[in-house]
Amino acid sequence: MRNVLLVLLVAFLSQDLKAQSKWGSDSISCITNLSLYREYYKQKNYEDALKPWRWSFLNCPRSSGNIYKNGPIIIKSKMKKDKANAQAYLDTLIQIYDNRITYFGKEGFVLGLKGADMLRYDKENYVAAYEVLKQSFELQQSNSSAGAISAYFKSATLMEKNGELQKEDILLLYAQLSDVIDYNLSSNPKKSKFYNQTLSNVESLFTPYADCEALIGIYSVKFQQNTEDINLLKRIVKVLDNKDCVEDNLFFEVSSKLYELEPAALSASKMGKMSISRGEYTQAIKYCKEAIDLEQDPDAKAKYYLGLADAYRNSGSFSNARNSCYEALNLKENWGEAYMNLGNIYVAGAKSCGNDFEQKTVYWIAVDMFNKAQKDELVTSRARKSINTYSKYFPSTEVCFFNNVEKNTKYKIECWVNKTTTVRTSD
Repeated sequence: MRNVLLVLLVAFLSQDLKAQSKWGSDSISCITNLSLYREYYKQKNYEDALKPWRWSFLNCPRSSGNIYKNGPIIIKSKMKKDKANAQAYLDTLIQIYDNRITYFGKEGFVLGLKGADMLRYDKENYVAAYEVLKQSFELQQSNSSAGAISAYFKSATLMEKNGELQKEDILLLYAQLSDVIDYNLSSNPKKSKFYNQTLSNVESLFTPYADCEALIGIYSVKFQQNTEDINLLKRIVKVLDNKDCVEDNLFFEVSSKLYELEPAALSASKMGKMSISRGEYTQAIKYCKEAIDLEQDPDAKAKYYLGLADAYRNSGSFSNARNSCYEALNLKENWGEAYMNLGNIYVAGAKSCGNDFEQKTVYWIAVDMFNKAQKDELVTSRARKSINTYSKYFPSTEVCFFNNVEKNTKYKIECWVNKTTTVRTSD
């Protein structure tokens, strides 16, 4: 009997000790403060939630993981309102993450949260943030969160700008992080929105480092390892296209493979661009028309019309090139890029129109197009540069006089142009 009582006593004491370790020395106050802050937190009343949350954080740190999940939101709300004490709140924020690791583990994941907030709220201390985020990535690898990946790459670019990393380090890190992003886009569909945003952020930060040689080196390996990954193929052709790396054989191989796997508008348009770069203009026209036929989105279709215009212009079919640009403008009114293309078509086709004077008159139409283009802020600078360049090709006052043409009068240009404009001179 005595032995039984002893066992029960030991069991009771052990349970009591466990309760104390979880709830602290004052379990009633702990439970009360936890309940209070949670109610305020649910109502998004972070101001009133702060005091009971802080008491819980300091006095019963093992009681609930929510202390560390909710705490950063409460503290960040104070940081926004009380900027004078922002550093003190940041110190608290970092302590929350450190304590979360101590009491609830998940070190790699939590270090990602910590490093991201260090970078967000104290950019001058980017070196420390980088080290924390690097440690997080080494622990998490393919399980790294989208936010941690984005912050890690941003901190690395800051390191490179300040001479603490080399360009080669950025290229290597981009390759590593893009692999992880690709993995999560394919295996973690519930969070694809976040990883797609991270992909956009990382590629935007990577752009200054992305010369063709570097991109070809990175994407050649990726392509060889994942020749059937349609999303990867789309990204490769998009990046190479945006960086004007379309002359390399990799662009041809990836475009062809993408078209083979998914003969959609995008892949057809890339095949068109590839064919243009190879001088295969008949094929280019075919692919560009296919892209237009397959595309439903008006903006994308307008872009593909400009691709078709490029194919026609390179083949010497200037009237068809012009007509394609106007089709784009029908879909996307006042689009500066389309007017820039029109201007360049007239410039390219000027020499096909009669004698020297007649050829120079075509530049009037070209500049008319550039004038329309400059109204679009996205191309204003390029348009003005083109206006200044090609206005110099106008016929002189003397040449106009000998051709019985008077300045500021209306003049119809024949040839394939067949348009009326205003007479201007180069002098």
